Amino acid sequence: MFVLWKVPHEVAEHLKGKEIAIMQRHRINREILRLAIPNILSNLTVPLIGSVDVILMGGLSAAHIGAIGIGSMIFNVLYWNFGFLRMGTTGLTAQALGRQDDKTIGLTLLRALLSALVISAILLALRTPIEDLALLAMSTDPSQANLVSEYFSIRIWAIPATLGIYALLGWFLGLQNAIYPLVLTVLVNAVNMGLSAWLVMGKGMGVSGVAWGTVGAQYVGLLTGILLVVSRYRDKLDGIHWEAAKEIGPFVHFLKINSDIFIRTICLTAAYAFFYSRSATLGQLALAANTILYQFMIWMSYGIDGFAFAAESLVGKYKGAEDEARLKTVILRSFLWGGGVAVLLSAAYAGGGTLIIGFFTQEPEVIQVARPFLWWVAILPMLSFASFMWDGVFVGLTASRAMRNSMAAALAIFLLVWSLHPNPGNVHLWLSFALFLTARGLLQGYLFFLKGSNLR
Repeated sequence: MFVLWKVPHEVAEHLKGKEIAIMQRHRINREILRLAIPNILSNLTVPLIGSVDVILMGGLSAAHIGAIGIGSMIFNVLYWNFGFLRMGTTGLTAQALGRQDDKTIGLTLLRALLSALVISAILLALRTPIEDLALLAMSTDPSQANLVSEYFSIRIWAIPATLGIYALLGWFLGLQNAIYPLVLTVLVNAVNMGLSAWLVMGKGMGVSGVAWGTVGAQYVGLLTGILLVVSRYRDKLDGIHWEAAKEIGPFVHFLKINSDIFIRTICLTAAYAFFYSRSATLGQLALAANTILYQFMIWMSYGIDGFAFAAESLVGKYKGAEDEARLKTVILRSFLWGGGVAVLLSAAYAGGGTLIIGFFTQEPEVIQVARPFLWWVAILPMLSFASFMWDGVFVGLTASRAMRNSMAAALAIFLLVWSLHPNPGNVHLWLSFALFLTARGLLQGYLFFLKGSNLR
């Protein structure tokens, strides 16, 4: 009788355990989607700005279009390298949230904003040499140099607001709040488009109108973000004291994490710059084709990054709470969602790649050069999605040194594979680029499975 009673009891306990595990997976999935969907929506608004600016300049001249393109690229590269203000802030804030440490949450925001202010002051002080170097690096045509310079000299004053917004976005994401970043992103882009259109079309300001529209929108976003912090998270700010803010140890830790992410981003920027520069040496048709094909990668990143951002927030929270079981579940489920998006994109690119190319250009020669490389674009989402997802995991773990080292190693592989061929062509460029993206994911995965959540 004892055996007959014990077996059903054990079965019931087993079934109960399975039910709890299923409920936990469903809960984690809801958390991921709650964070990922607003991030994807905010990402999708980003390309609208460039499109509207080009349309506004399209009514003036080709020189104006080119000037806006070059000017925007300069600031994209500049801002991209300071993305650590968002990523580093997200990881540290999420871990403090997991520990229920409101004091550290508030101090993290303060340190991030102070860092943004100091960096902005340095960049503004060096604006003239930065402009000269950027014009030289972009091989700016003399006929466009004055227009690019006009755009740069105005938009540079948006840097304090832009970097401040980066810090706020990272802080909100660390607090598991993806709605406020969506609100800020949509607001900034809407004000940017509306103000730029009014200044260009209504006031006839040309390039300067687009630049001032961007500056105005960034400061509207910064002020709105600060108001959201004060109105919603006043309790997180109560523990901030100037004496605590001046503590050297935590601030050095904050700077160390961000300096590692900065170096990692420099390596990533170098890889993309190398891809474009080598494309240019292969001729105008190859450059045009690769520029269009690269858009496939950009749109891929908008989708997968939404789940990577969710991983940053949730991994950081459960790392701070020392909840290893939920941490592992978050990582697994995030990879499943990101991988699912990658499979869908690969299928879409394989089936509709030619139609997508036709959306960007009607030039038969460019289409002819681009079409043979569509299969590269089709497999890249599945080869590269792991690198996006591991970035999110590493940010949540504040494993900045591992991010830096894996990125540097992947860049070395990229350059080595390219240099091995005596006369590399476009096929070798795409092969090297694909190996770079794949190596990032494999190296990060190896480092994680080597040390787990203790990775640094």
